[in-house]
Amino acid sequence: MEEKDINMTEEEILNAKEENPEEDILETPAEPEEETASEKDSLTLAQEEIETLKDKYLRSVAEFDNYRKRTLKERAELILNGGEKVISAILPVIDDMERAIENGAKTDDPEVLREGMTLIHQKFVKILEGQGVSLIPTDDADFDTDVHDAVAMVPGMGDDKKGKVIDCLQKGYKLNDKVIRHAKVAVGQ
Repeated sequence: MEEKDINMTEEEILNAKEENPEEDILETPAEPEEETASEKDSLTLAQEEIETLKDKYLRSVAEFDNYRKRTLKERAELILNGGEKVISAILPVIDDMERAIENGAKTDDPEVLREGMTLIHQKFVKILEGQGVSLIPTDDADFDTDVHDAVAMVPGMGDDKKGKVIDCLQKGYKLNDKVIRHAKVAVGQ
């Protein structure tokens, strides 16, 4: 095959075509137009896919934002109204205290008042236990820094009382195994 000059004129190209009709002298790509059309189709498909993914993304972001707002609102309601159950349980104790105050003026017997106050106290403790509040034991207990606060050290109690709770100055309480108030105690040295 002979080498062709790149700078051929139109007349030379026509003559060369007449001489060799099988050989394509001037490579005019008819296929690239078809490729361009298919490229346009793939570009259109890609843009449609981008729009679909963008829509899904925006919907997901909006859905998450709504979820976040809803949970913040529920948390705020829970904080504001979380004590409703406890307060509803305590209201009967307040009613009993008011009745005791009213009837205390009618009696001169201090034993009756003491008995009434004891019953109210027992009822109140029972309600608190129903809410998950429990008393931290201090009677002859080993000193535990997780539940006790040592406010005094008592020397000369003997080796059997060393590291033990001698006296409880203020009771401590737990709420569902979480200490809400440490017991203030005196500890033997």
